[in-house]
Amino acid sequence: MVVMRGEMWGQFGSAVASFMFIWAMVNQYFPHYLRASIETRFKKLANYFNPYVRITFHEFSGDRMKRSEAYKSIENYLGSRSTKQAKRLKGDVNQENHSLVLTMDDHEEVTDEHEGIKFKWASTKTVRESKSITFSPPQDEKRSYRLTFHAKHRKTATETYLDRVLREGREIGTRKRQRKLYTNSPSDSYGFKRTTWSHIVFEHRATFDTLAMDPKKKKEIMDDLVTFSKAKDYYARIGKAWKRGYLLYGPPGTGKSTMIAAIANFLNYDVYDVELTAVKNNTDLRKLLIETSSKSVIVLEDIDCSLELTGQRENRDEEKKEEGQEIKKDGAQEKEDKKKGGVTLSGLLNFIDGLWSASGGERLIVFTTNHVEKLDPALIRRGRMDRHIEMSYCDFEAFKVLAKNYLGLESHPLFGAIRGLLEEVDMTPADVAENLMPKTVAEDAGVCLGILIEALENAKEEARKKLGEKEEKLEAEQGQEEEKAMLTKKKKKKEKRESNGKG
Repeated sequence: MVVMRGEMWGQFGSAVASFMFIWAMVNQYFPHYLRASIETRFKKLANYFNPYVRITFHEFSGDRMKRSEAYKSIENYLGSRSTKQAKRLKGDVNQENHSLVLTMDDHEEVTDEHEGIKFKWASTKTVRESKSITFSPPQDEKRSYRLTFHAKHRKTATETYLDRVLREGREIGTRKRQRKLYTNSPSDSYGFKRTTWSHIVFEHRATFDTLAMDPKKKKEIMDDLVTFSKAKDYYARIGKAWKRGYLLYGPPGTGKSTMIAAIANFLNYDVYDVELTAVKNNTDLRKLLIETSSKSVIVLEDIDCSLELTGQRENRDEEKKEEGQEIKKDGAQEKEDKKKGGVTLSGLLNFIDGLWSASGGERLIVFTTNHVEKLDPALIRRGRMDRHIEMSYCDFEAFKVLAKNYLGLESHPLFGAIRGLLEEVDMTPADVAENLMPKTVAEDAGVCLGILIEALENAKEEARKKLGEKEEKLEAEQGQEEEKAMLTKKKKKKEKRESNGKG
């Protein structure tokens, strides 16, 4: 019996070796098209005798342009099952609650059961190394999940089992979801990292309750956000992409970034912070948009400082006119900008509300600027930036929010003096907050309010001095103009007398 088994395995090994030899000869001497034909026919023959069906779910869809929602749901679904069955696991720490998270490692398998039927899941990864010579060779990693089941269970698998997997996976993802703060990688690194975004856990604690702003204005913004978040069917009915644009403008230190954090926390959205100077061209900007998720806030801070695209076209034309240069039409100027490289105004406009902006839903696009007058009108018109919110200097209502946040006060005898000073002095919420913050353990609420009053009085005195200097300067300039006019008048009289004398 043992001899027969040895002979059987020997014959099997010889057959495999022969097949490998023949296949090597085919690969070496047969043309590519003939090899492909043979391979296709061989697979068909193997599938004819194979009773199992395989379904593959790739991590990325659309030529790596967007991470598959199905893949993420399957990953969530298999998470708990893999910890019970898989022998090789990947470990990580949940940064929100610092708990251990275990997931199935690459090339691992687990078995799931549904209606008495067994389904086998396997995680796969293929790596294709670049042939280019570099110290960090780019790698194209492709991950996928492969589902295997018997062909007789095809109907159950496609009609009920997969629906259950995707549904439960989405529910698990919602329960364990950590909001993230994303930043875009430099365009030149896309080929190596194969990702356009990197992220950390979003941990900013700002809320509308702690935001230093007039309560009525805050309520208007919150009502607008709630209406937007529930308007999926409305946007579909009117034929518009489910997105909304916010323009936050005002002096530095007035709370624009804090407002963005409060919006993200209020809606439970992720935040994508776009650094335009790291984007190579309009195409890469479009890739960034495609790889953003729904339920997100896409932020372009200090848009007036990001690139030259914010300079108004009228100003550029005026400068060229003064220099005697040819004024090009918008299309010609756009072509010239493209030749120089970088993101153009047209590219940014398409990013906001072009065809590609509809590739997803429930997104807020937020611009911030310290100088709204510098922005091109086409960039901030209604329909692109739907709501313009002025973030202004601190008033008394905003001060009361800060006093409650920093000192736990809702009233104090010094509030009256502060109200009067805030009506006369322009001070940003950031400066007010800094003066209210205790610097030592001994400083109580009264001391901090006194420090703020002193800062406001100093600011008032400084503003008074600047106003006096400005008035003196204007008076001096006016006196010079009057003196110049008088000299001109005397000169004309003298010329007139001399002319009459000659006559």
